[in-house]
Amino acid sequence: MKVRSFVLAALFAGTPTLAAGTPPPLTTDSGAPAGTNQSSKTAGPRGGVLLEDFHLIEKLARFDRERIPERVVHARGVGAHGTFESYGDFSQLTRASLFSAKGKKTPMFVRFSTVIHPSGSPETLRDPRGFALKFYTDEGNWDLVGNNLPVFFIRDAIKFPDMVHSLKPSPVTNRQDPNRFFDFFSHVPESTHMLTQVYSDLGIPANYRQMNGHGVHAFKFVNAKGEVRYVKFNWKSQQGVQSLTAEDATRVASQDFQHATQDLYTAVQQGRFPAWELSAQVLDPKDLDAFAFDPLDATKVWPEAKVPSVKLGRFTLNAMPDNFFEETEQAAFSPGVVPPGIEPSEDRLLQGRLFAYADTQRYRIGANYLSLPINRAQVPIHNNNQGGALNPGHTKSDVNYEPSVTRETADAPVYLLSNAPLTGTTQQRPIDKADNFSQAGDFYAALSAPEKERLVKNLAADLGQVRDAKVKARMVGYFYSANIDYGTRLAKAVGVKLDDARATLATR
Repeated sequence: MKVRSFVLAALFAGTPTLAAGTPPPLTTDSGAPAGTNQSSKTAGPRGGVLLEDFHLIEKLARFDRERIPERVVHARGVGAHGTFESYGDFSQLTRASLFSAKGKKTPMFVRFSTVIHPSGSPETLRDPRGFALKFYTDEGNWDLVGNNLPVFFIRDAIKFPDMVHSLKPSPVTNRQDPNRFFDFFSHVPESTHMLTQVYSDLGIPANYRQMNGHGVHAFKFVNAKGEVRYVKFNWKSQQGVQSLTAEDATRVASQDFQHATQDLYTAVQQGRFPAWELSAQVLDPKDLDAFAFDPLDATKVWPEAKVPSVKLGRFTLNAMPDNFFEETEQAAFSPGVVPPGIEPSEDRLLQGRLFAYADTQRYRIGANYLSLPINRAQVPIHNNNQGGALNPGHTKSDVNYEPSVTRETADAPVYLLSNAPLTGTTQQRPIDKADNFSQAGDFYAALSAPEKERLVKNLAADLGQVRDAKVKARMVGYFYSANIDYGTRLAKAVGVKLDDARATLATR
């Protein structure tokens, strides 16, 4: 150490000192001071720029690589830090530590987003809103990846790429086209419920503070005894729910196409911290068959009257990121990131998302994306994963395998995953209780007269652009199956004969 200190002292003996109050000079990424950040090194006053100007080359190379791949979905987003506080001890339901005591606080990061549209798109476009919660619990992270709507378009992950492709711009014209996505949805009757919600007033939230959130999928709570209950998570805005009409959205977009981001930053910076109350509907596994629909179907809600909610706690957003890219853009969520006491259900759409969400982050950010500060768990990490780009592991042991005499590991029964009974044989077939239309009809029937009128108007604006008469008639048939008044009014709005709509259903 003495030799090293002597060498360092000698090296820096001639280092110029800065006058008090003078900012330090800019440096290269390796820490070397840059003499100037204004002029490149040239061969004389009129000569070419020299390749040996490493500061110039590094600066341009880093600039060329500033963008990481955009998210395929949820590209346009904004995030904020906050805290979750548990309302009580819910250990009878789950051993998840964040719910283990009244008043227990857990730090969080929340990201809001639109789903289909690209990163620079207006925040007034009709689209579901992503609402992803990251809890930094004392037993590892929990990513609760949700939306502002309680259901989804499809029920099986094998259709997810097709659905997104249909909603994204055409590979030929690079334009989003109702002819494409209604062609797809005309073959997917389960989408009727989600489409009805998207084209209702809920399809354009006024901002991110005044919208509810839903986990959409069924998950499992597991307590210390290994007892399992199915749960659906919902979180209710304490600011109320506000939406924009199509006319409101056009007006707002003309003034500020990023109004929702601005609204969130302004509210938090002014100390008007938005809050939501987190609850869970709890279902005993023995009651899974007590419904006309499959409770593990992501296109369905659980009726509150049959599956009442338990209020778990409240979270509040109270700080905006210091750096948008490092936090909001690099924030990565996956429904497979769960602490002990919370597990995925057998929901077919969720099962596919367990792979796809983490895999897209490995592609977008890299194999070590969970080591970034915004994604890193606030507990020690112990495993033998190694290497990969930008690995910050600081590995010191020669033993990167297990078992080993240097570390005799043993199973930890308390952390083992729950057991689930199995029935039947392997198969590839649709679920038995599809019930594609009844909840869409219930949602429509519960709307006020003006809300019904706006729903039909919004839906007709896009469906009316469809050129294929069969696709248009089939879609009308789906909405007619949900509610006769709904389908009748829509048929009139888009010029479809009801007999034609009913005939398309008869041939399916």
